Amino acid sequence: MARALTVYADGGSRGNPGAAAFGAVIMEGNHLIHELSEAIGTSTNNVAEYSGLVAALRAVHLIDPLAEVEVRMDSKLVVEQMSGRWQIKDAKMRKLALEARDAHSPELVRYQWIAREENSHADRLVNKALDFEVAGSIEPIRRNYLMERLLSNEIPTTLYLVRHGETPLTPLKKFSGSGPLDPELTEEGHRQAALVAKEVEKLQPDLMIASPLRRTRQTAEHITKVTHLEPSIDPIWIEIDFGVWDGLTIYEVEEKFPREYKEWLASASYAPPKGESFEFALARARQGMESAVAEHPGKRLVVVTHNGIIKTAIAAAMSTQAESIFNVDVTPCSITTISIWPSDGLMAVRGVNERGHLR
Repeated sequence: MARALTVYADGGSRGNPGAAAFGAVIMEGNHLIHELSEAIGTSTNNVAEYSGLVAALRAVHLIDPLAEVEVRMDSKLVVEQMSGRWQIKDAKMRKLALEARDAHSPELVRYQWIAREENSHADRLVNKALDFEVAGSIEPIRRNYLMERLLSNEIPTTLYLVRHGETPLTPLKKFSGSGPLDPELTEEGHRQAALVAKEVEKLQPDLMIASPLRRTRQTAEHITKVTHLEPSIDPIWIEIDFGVWDGLTIYEVEEKFPREYKEWLASASYAPPKGESFEFALARARQGMESAVAEHPGKRLVVVTHNGIIKTAIAAAMSTQAESIFNVDVTPCSITTISIWPSDGLMAVRGVNERGHLR
């Protein structure tokens, strides 16, 4: 009978890119079989996550080439890509994904996303490897990678993230996600969209992407009128799914779902009933940005999207915890600017919630 093993894998980068390492734990039932960690030099979070997966699966194969494996990771990106549900556009990660598939028979491996706190053992191994690397290094481990990119001749891909205009739910402060309500713009929302369109025209974008929801498509129509760019509709930029909370005010949710509301405020890994967590949305926003830079290196892209996704994109670009979105304000028809360098995926937030054009 084949052995059933569980892998917990993690990776991290201090600087993203910066000093990077991975950690992994192999369990059989409740018994620890093996743990491994290694510093991998300067790299990104995503490459470190994939490196941990590759190393863990190679170790599993040495333990038992016929073992059935459940891989548990807190990287939604790796889990979704390795499960075949998300495309892998980045060349480095595509190479690592192939190495992971070659390390142990893919038919014997399944993937499960877990919250960060459930992956604490592997996370400790990552930090242990990084701490050792820093202690043993004679050079400063953290460099100003952004300054290096700014001084280089490489042209970044620039994303202008435009939140859609006001809908009937906006002034009432109701949850407005990707559910069936799909509201249209109000008269004020159309006015805002016309104003942001004039501002976008000044940015001279090369392409436009839009979420498939009605309010984003209507906002994109105003931009098309002045830029003549037809939007490419991409569902990865759709708003967060708030499940049964869609259409309710914060006060109504707090009254009807007191326990769930508290958990949602306490952790970005918590999803509303039948909805989506902010951690999941953050991974989706990161995938959208990585796809944009892979498909359009050095171009300027307008992305007409939503409040929640713009906030999670900012968190992803700054390599902060998903909970940091609660400290960001993104108002209707504001512009948030993020640059991404194609050579290594370094991201820089250039502007947040710019709305001078609306005054």
